[in-house]
Amino acid sequence: MSRGGQDKDRADGPERRCIATGETQPASGLIRFVIGPDNQVVPDLAGKLPGRGIWVTSDKAALEKAASKGLFARAARAPVTVPDDLPTLVEQMLARRVVELLSLARKSGRAVSGYEKVKGMLGKEEADVLLQAEDGSARGKTKLSTPQWGSYIGWLTADELGLAFGREKVIHAALGAGGLTKRVVEEAQRLKGLRVGRADAATAAGAAGGGRGRRKG
Repeated sequence: MSRGGQDKDRADGPERRCIATGETQPASGLIRFVIGPDNQVVPDLAGKLPGRGIWVTSDKAALEKAASKGLFARAARAPVTVPDDLPTLVEQMLARRVVELLSLARKSGRAVSGYEKVKGMLGKEEADVLLQAEDGSARGKTKLSTPQWGSYIGWLTADELGLAFGREKVIHAALGAGGLTKRVVEEAQRLKGLRVGRADAATAAGAAGGGRGRRKG
């Protein structure tokens, strides 16, 4: 926060203050909410809905605290209605958003799926992101490594990856650089904050804007 209480815009993107933790951090790691015409709290994942934004860290505990402690009403300075099980709703919305972005990346020719195709893309050093289903075989996943200085996404299910690639299930996938890749990584990091915890998400390989490194899948 600046001295005047305004959110700061920095080189790594705008910063916003979480109403649950009180911490100021890059907006890419938070969820924006607005208050709808019926005083309903509405998640605004794209950050484009009209109205004053209310920001919460993309973390289950933070969302639960904001919902249960009346923090949305305090921030809005008015009575509001919070959707039931807000963390689950946001998680589902984020998962759908990541799947849709992956699908668009596939259609643009920047994404492949299947062990052999992914292995080939990694071998040619054309991959920037390695994706592996969280419910896939651990032994099979260790045969592929994240690209050097690349990103790893391992918290989508085989069914979710399958939806993105037009198949029943997908265990291994990869993304090339450019296009929608940066957005996929950023949205996946927000999803990870809800699925595996904020601390782990913050230190994960491939965190948007830093924390990249080589790791086994």
